[in-house]
Amino acid sequence: MSATTNASPDFWSTLFPTPQPTQDTELIRQIGFIPGLKDLLMLRQVHALEHATVWILSNGATPSSDSDALGGLSTDRGFYLYGQAKTADVSRAVSRALRRITQGEWNLAVHPRCGTNVSVGMLLTAGLTLGVSALLPRGPIEQILGLGVAATTAAQLTPELGGFVQQYVTTAIPFNLTVQDISVVQDCWGRPAHFVRVQWIE
Repeated sequence: MSATTNASPDFWSTLFPTPQPTQDTELIRQIGFIPGLKDLLMLRQVHALEHATVWILSNGATPSSDSDALGGLSTDRGFYLYGQAKTADVSRAVSRALRRITQGEWNLAVHPRCGTNVSVGMLLTAGLTLGVSALLPRGPIEQILGLGVAATTAAQLTPELGGFVQQYVTTAIPFNLTVQDISVVQDCWGRPAHFVRVQWIE
């Protein structure tokens, strides 16, 4: 998967609208009375910026970073970035990621190592396993074969479905975010990380 070029149109992109810079602002204007709506919208945008930043750092923009060890955790106030990277490199990567993703490189919002894919894979495996188990005879051989088919099918469908869920549910293009600061911190588990603090702008 290339992080530097726009993804070619697929089945899902024909069903869902193209991201618009004012979409979340308009949503808040119309139904902003719903508790937690703005926090949820901000979390989706932060999640996309986190993924874009990891893509930039992983693609050789910063030779000092270990791309396999890079990871992130999004909150509604910013995101934690884990891995060996210098603060100056992180700062450059965040700025570059925000610029590129808001200028049309929307595929940067989707990352194959996102926890969303794990969740989708688990739900899909559980659902298919229950479905196959209910449809097949109760014999142990049939049930074991059914479990194998369910697990294999889930493994084949998860990357595509996980990417879809990321693109349309758990992330949104960060049109409303501006970066406030980047600091070296410890998260609530005591792990060292960079924290990229963001602010919502209209």
